[in-house]
Amino acid sequence: MTGLLTRCGLALLALVLGACGGGSSEPAAVAGAPSDPDAPASGTLSVFAYQDTITDELLDPFREANPDLELLTASFGSNQEAAAKLAGGFEADVVEVCLDEMSPLTARNLIRPLDTGGVTDWDDLVFTDSPGVLDGENAMLVPLSAGPQGLIYDASEVKPGEVDSFADLFDPQFADRVALEADYPLPAIAETALALGIEEPMELTADELEQVKEHLIDNREQFRSLWRSDADVVNLFRSGEIVLADGGPGLTERIRATGVDARWVAPEERPLSWVCGLAITADAKNLDAAYRLINWQASPEAQAIRAEGGYVVTNPKAIDLVGAEFRETADPASIQDAIPETEPPNYDEWVRAFREFQAE
Repeated sequence: MTGLLTRCGLALLALVLGACGGGSSEPAAVAGAPSDPDAPASGTLSVFAYQDTITDELLDPFREANPDLELLTASFGSNQEAAAKLAGGFEADVVEVCLDEMSPLTARNLIRPLDTGGVTDWDDLVFTDSPGVLDGENAMLVPLSAGPQGLIYDASEVKPGEVDSFADLFDPQFADRVALEADYPLPAIAETALALGIEEPMELTADELEQVKEHLIDNREQFRSLWRSDADVVNLFRSGEIVLADGGPGLTERIRATGVDARWVAPEERPLSWVCGLAITADAKNLDAAYRLINWQASPEAQAIRAEGGYVVTNPKAIDLVGAEFRETADPASIQDAIPETEPPNYDEWVRAFREFQAE
């Protein structure tokens, strides 16, 4: 992915708003919806997203339904990375946005409002009232996936019931056999706060954030790896380097597919929960195809594919289309008691604290 960065070579080292000045000072106009949202798309559509949103399993049906469309895909590890690359000149029509890390994209006006009239399943979707989805009356993204963040362990090495708390990530018995998410600061800091008994991990005071940072630094050698992609975690479990990591049921399913007896558990502190979706970029060229892709991803059929990958659906109509073994985890009600991941108002301080930990 380094070849995609055309300017701003140091942008990924920037704080939340980055070090280079791409983007616009003015919000882009609402992306006009196609006159016929069901018409096959043509031309070229470029999609910039997390790996699990651009799998062939999810995209092949869309390709088959739109044979005259050239579909280009690229992946990133965080919205901060995506924002830096878009601001640096990388071109995309559609970008994946997660509610807990979207400010680098919105602060530079790199995404534009959508016309929900062009989203055929909008009225059926859940999480459309989550903070960040709407900016006033404008919808900034279409929620398409969600899930809880808890613990993943190798049941051939760790007995069921032996891990049940985020504090277990710091248990000396698992030293050098733990991986911690590090593609952006929020999960690790929030999980550590919960491990320390802090009840409001998204509203840390300066003293609490300092306490979390020092705990991470003091336990740096606990972690075999600071993971940045699902592939990292899958490979670490498959190679036997780790027996415990943070993550969600979707990631657990990917690990299990390699033959590892991976299990997911909701920590006693309550899991975190995230919501992500697709947005149209400010410089999008093929709006009709962008809406067409979003409508496919929001459809019950596409949502059922996500459900069978271990994710929570945003279109409840998909639940009847999935196997019985996935219906409980696919149900949005499964995360109603989780702690929603929201971007803290002092997020730049979180970024600085996490960098200090990573530098150790």
